[in-house]
Amino acid sequence: MADTDPFADLDACAQAELVHTGQVSPKELVEAAINRIERLNPTLNAVVHERFERARAESEGPLPDGPFRGVPFLLKDLAALSAGDPQHAGAAFLKQINWTSESDDHITARFRAAGLVILGRTNTPEFGTTITTEPESHGPARNPWNTDHSTGGSSGGSAAAVASAMVPAAHASDGGGSIRIPASECGLVGLKPTRARVPLGPDVGDSWAGSTVHGVLTRSVRDAAALLDTISGPMPGDPYAAPALPGPLTAELGRDPGRLRIGVLDRPLLPGVAADSDATAAVHHAAALLEQLGHLVSAEYPAAMSDAHFTDTFTIVVAASVAHDLDTWGRLIGRDIDADDVEERNWMFATIGRSITAPQYLDAVRWQQAWSRRMASWWRNSVDPDGFDLLCCPVLNGPPPPIGWLSDPVEGLGRVTDLMQYTAQFNVTGQPAISLPLWWNDAGLPIGVQFVAPFGREDLLIKLASELEAAAPWDERRPGIRA
Repeated sequence: MADTDPFADLDACAQAELVHTGQVSPKELVEAAINRIERLNPTLNAVVHERFERARAESEGPLPDGPFRGVPFLLKDLAALSAGDPQHAGAAFLKQINWTSESDDHITARFRAAGLVILGRTNTPEFGTTITTEPESHGPARNPWNTDHSTGGSSGGSAAAVASAMVPAAHASDGGGSIRIPASECGLVGLKPTRARVPLGPDVGDSWAGSTVHGVLTRSVRDAAALLDTISGPMPGDPYAAPALPGPLTAELGRDPGRLRIGVLDRPLLPGVAADSDATAAVHHAAALLEQLGHLVSAEYPAAMSDAHFTDTFTIVVAASVAHDLDTWGRLIGRDIDADDVEERNWMFATIGRSITAPQYLDAVRWQQAWSRRMASWWRNSVDPDGFDLLCCPVLNGPPPPIGWLSDPVEGLGRVTDLMQYTAQFNVTGQPAISLPLWWNDAGLPIGVQFVAPFGREDLLIKLASELEAAAPWDERRPGIRA
């Protein structure tokens, strides 16, 4: 699906530079991106709400003079509300009434202030509660590397759009892996920021007991750094704030990270879960590359990751949150949400959530907080200057699965658990983590490798990621469906 579009291969920073230097207009970038979406989306089903006419008008108007002025962009159709645009959150009952937001969320306002032009909203699983984007309301998003396979979730539509070059970057969010998992499955850079680095306001202070964060999906490390720079920083009333970074993340690009002490985990720690050979190969490749770059690599990891009680507490928090979300939507649309309105998975979560007492919920949160302290003790910090700088491990325990494999009504939930062994832990601890496209299996499917830094240390991740991008560039690897 090749074309002569001169912008498709350019990342967001390169497109912004063209506008800044007067070589192209925002309208030219927007029209080219709309054309790419119109050609590719019927195959990939990445974009579920188009706002092309509004985007055209905005591109011809007085856009904010931000660092990404005129660059086309997409919002995930979960939170990140945009005034006058529909949001379905993957839910059929919201699609049926075409629920529309009256205002922007704070994250959307920051994207606009950066000069980004929003072309639409992307496919997501219902309420973002699984790791494959196959909502009954909109149908599955399809992976540009192989359309029979999942894009991951819950930011799967955004990942398909960026991997296929519909847009250079797109909004994503992550409550248990939903930035890193789609990045892994679609061959992208997926940086999950530190808790509270990006505000969730105005209506939400935290979500899933502090596990949920906003971010972006990109093809380059510099886009990940520059876009996070534009959306970072607290807003008034935030319940807590992330530690200040030493400076702009873009200043860390190409900077020598020094000789890092990096622990490597190459297998699941929960009993009865076998290691996937592709995931193991990806981590071993990354470890060898790290050693070649001069880092100190050893087969060590936080002992607390093997605590099986983590899964129980995470389920309690998610289930209680889903029950609350359904009650909230019921109030917004003026009627109760029942089992016929939502997918079976989410009704199950809501049922569990409504059975949990307030003390039981608080017990789960308290356990997570104590467990997070055990986890944090493994990394280098002021108490233990001899700790590890980073953890290297898989994003997922396997390559992108076939569409339908994780959404199977009988086996799906167990398969999700087996695959999702390495990501939600760092939502609960609040640590920053990044997925980098460092490996492809024999079937040509991408497999991301995850790097986890101490709390508040996105700067360290960007330094290492840019070093790895230079040593093992991935931009020349292109999916079969790409503009």
